[in-house]
Amino acid sequence: MTAAGATAPTGVALTVGSAAGRWVLIATILGSALAGIDGTVVGIALPAIGRDFHVGISSLQWVVTAYTLTLSGLLLVAGSLGDHYGRRRVFVIGVAWFAIASMLCGFAPNAPSLIAGRALQGVGAALLTPGSLAILQASFTPDDRGRAIGAWSGLSGVAVAIGPFLGGWLVEAVSWRLIFFINLPLAVVVVAVASRHVPETRDLTMLGGRIDFTGGGLVSLALLGIVFGLIEGPTLGWRSVAVLASIASGVVMLVAFVAHEQRTAHPMLPLEIFRSRQFSATNAVTFVVYGALGGALFLLPVQLQQVVHYSPVAAGTSLLPVTIIMLALSARSGALASRIGPRLQMSAGPIVVGLGLLYLSTVGPGATYVADVLPPVVIFGLGLAIVVAPLTSVALSSAPGEHTGVASAVNNDVARTAGLVAVAVLPAAAGLTGSAYLHPAVFNHGFHIAVQIAALVCASGGVLAALTIRNRPQTVPPRTCCALDAAALAPARHAALR
Repeated sequence: MTAAGATAPTGVALTVGSAAGRWVLIATILGSALAGIDGTVVGIALPAIGRDFHVGISSLQWVVTAYTLTLSGLLLVAGSLGDHYGRRRVFVIGVAWFAIASMLCGFAPNAPSLIAGRALQGVGAALLTPGSLAILQASFTPDDRGRAIGAWSGLSGVAVAIGPFLGGWLVEAVSWRLIFFINLPLAVVVVAVASRHVPETRDLTMLGGRIDFTGGGLVSLALLGIVFGLIEGPTLGWRSVAVLASIASGVVMLVAFVAHEQRTAHPMLPLEIFRSRQFSATNAVTFVVYGALGGALFLLPVQLQQVVHYSPVAAGTSLLPVTIIMLALSARSGALASRIGPRLQMSAGPIVVGLGLLYLSTVGPGATYVADVLPPVVIFGLGLAIVVAPLTSVALSSAPGEHTGVASAVNNDVARTAGLVAVAVLPAAAGLTGSAYLHPAVFNHGFHIAVQIAALVCASGGVLAALTIRNRPQTVPPRTCCALDAAALAPARHAALR
């Protein structure tokens, strides 16, 4: 392993059971948990934020989507930055940036400044998110990558699930502002561990190349235009000039982005990675499943607090079974997919999640936890444990080895963009606009419709996986290789492009 600041190694071959491997897992899990916890904690705090700032549901949507917008728009650039300048270096910078932006959110005096702070948080999350997975893929031996990614998925999920409980307690006991301040000590730990124990890896073929900032700008503007139109459409009117112009400009920017990536010498998104049918199919499944999850989980904390009259702590605690299930089963799910192939779990998992969401849509006034909330939460958690680790592993393994960082960024970007679109579209599709969240009967009716839609969409992701995902023949991988060893990765790379 290299020391901090050293050049890229010619080979990294860590194992999950080694001390060095455990330190890498600690850094990547805690780093990714920073971004994940923040997303779930903010959901619990939305009613309190809305009351403090006296804003409607569109402003609450922007509190969520401002973060996801910059995160989604910059993930691809961040993946390239990591491959070019070093994955550990960009990861550490992202963690530090995220901490500073969190502090700004905590001190925000009004909704616009909070939304701006959230956008800055998204920049930091974009820098650290693809790096966490790319570091695992580049640092561990092929035999241990599945176990490492399974452990990362499970323990990151645990951290994300604990977040709402902790955030709910902070919102109820002190203030929603503390949900941002708690990021600071965790960020200090991550920076210290990563700087000392994580090996530096990069794509040596990118040395001397250029970063595609033009592509990053185009895709960011595309997302901004489309999302602004979708969020503001119910308020300004779908036929208003501002909404139509925003959506149209977003589509134009998206087309320009694809055209630019095809002709530039150094694209941030090498379009040839989509020649792998497995990679393309996995990302299609990711978009469908994570879109359903993003939309439903945006509305659930509001439903529990405003309609069922849970306290913020109770609303956060209600999802703790997901923590237990992910901790117990995610690593095993990743190992099982490595043995039997990912198709079965990627097909069954979204359907199980969809059943949980469909059951969850019945939660309303007078619901009790044991009879009405716990059963769908357990089903939901089982579905996530089944699908998350195999989906993540296939997204990385089916792309060319020299594009590990970009492949990680693409899959994360697809997931975040799906949630971004769902948060913008689903409330309006269910009739939840304006101050609906302040009127329990109105919100309850819209919640039922929205989550039923999300359940059907999620289950369709399982059907899509059954039709498109293939189980590749298992081969014995080389005992020593890393993401930078072109010879060792050549067989997998060629298979992915067939």
